[in-house]
Amino acid sequence: MFPSRALVLLLVAPLVLGVAVAADAALVWPMLATDGAIACAALLDAVLTRRQLVTVTRRSDQVFSIGRANRVELEVRSRARRPLTLEIVDDLFVHGESADLPVRVRVPGRGRATAHYDVVPGQRGAYELGDHHVRYRSPLGLWIRQQRIAARQPVRVYPDVQAVRVYEALARADREMELVRATRLRGGESEFECLREYAKGDEYRSIDWKATAHRRKLISRQYQLERNQSIVFALDCGRAMTAKVGALPAFDHALNAALMLGYVAARGGDHVGIMTFAEDVRAWVAPTGGAGAVRKLVRGSYDVHPELVETNYATSFLRLGGQLRKRSLVVVFTRILDDRAAAELLAVTRGLRPRHLPLVVLLRDGDLDALAVPSDAAATELYIAAAAAELLVWREKLVRELQRAGALVLDVLPADITPHLVRRYLDVKVRHLL
Repeated sequence: MFPSRALVLLLVAPLVLGVAVAADAALVWPMLATDGAIACAALLDAVLTRRQLVTVTRRSDQVFSIGRANRVELEVRSRARRPLTLEIVDDLFVHGESADLPVRVRVPGRGRATAHYDVVPGQRGAYELGDHHVRYRSPLGLWIRQQRIAARQPVRVYPDVQAVRVYEALARADREMELVRATRLRGGESEFECLREYAKGDEYRSIDWKATAHRRKLISRQYQLERNQSIVFALDCGRAMTAKVGALPAFDHALNAALMLGYVAARGGDHVGIMTFAEDVRAWVAPTGGAGAVRKLVRGSYDVHPELVETNYATSFLRLGGQLRKRSLVVVFTRILDDRAAAELLAVTRGLRPRHLPLVVLLRDGDLDALAVPSDAAATELYIAAAAAELLVWREKLVRELQRAGALVLDVLPADITPHLVRRYLDVKVRHLL
């Protein structure tokens, strides 16, 4: 409990009288009377505020998504007869931020109210939300009561699972969104499934004209994609993936994209697995199918973080080759910064062929692309642009060499990985490359 602004202002009155006593000794008694009145009022107000009047109950998901706003709800109950205006601050975990704290809420006398705030985690892992710190004014407004309410709640910060939930809701609602349309791509003509009404985006060659004439409306042939195939995500968590792109490291952009494609693939009947690696394999989840496949991917990778170590592609992929018995689509997420890493990546790509189909996702550096276009004609800008352009030419050469080695290649910005990756996966399915 500490003095409010009102009490501080009241104390100015005896101070002014104390200065005036030097000029007029008759003001001593008014000064002492003012001091006594303020002291009695403050003491009475402090006694009335001594009892704890507020309880807080917190509700939130046990799993938070990294880089997303995760809602935390607070239910506040008051035992006071008068209305209370509360200011609440929660102890957040490391790497957790909230622009909504402190939360302000007005609670009626002997009533309850709800409030909420959003937490944006900056790093995956196991954490906990801490105690509540509540402030409210005393009955006379001379003190501010500060109350600490113990409330420890464990939370796990996972990759962007909210994106998967949004996608699932859109799929259930059958909305015409890009990813939902993408999952409706059909397989080869030898895998006929059924006839259905023509939908916007269907190819004209899929129209069954005989059925159309019979029903007097456009009817399309639907083909099913091959199921029970294996997709393995190999995520580099070495030093190159520690670079931040926006609010997240490059590794988290890659992991979010892998989980989204994992959901799409598992929903389509395929088996999905994941390997994270740096100087050696960090985590391994064998390919599995069914409703719980994505949960296994999340649990196996949520506490893996990129570190400032050199990536050893050879050792990691040698172990991967020993784990994979079935032909698989191996999706490799990495950033290449030098010739040594490029040579190792090329070697392991050739090693995956022809038994497996490698898809290499190279995360582009948007800042490097911007530097290749000079902002003015100054000599310094031109030198920087020339150096950036040379690095981009080297990168394009690497892409061509990977393609000649038999790999599919995606060279995209981290923020654009997901839609490009889903399209490429569906293209692989449609063309029967697995």
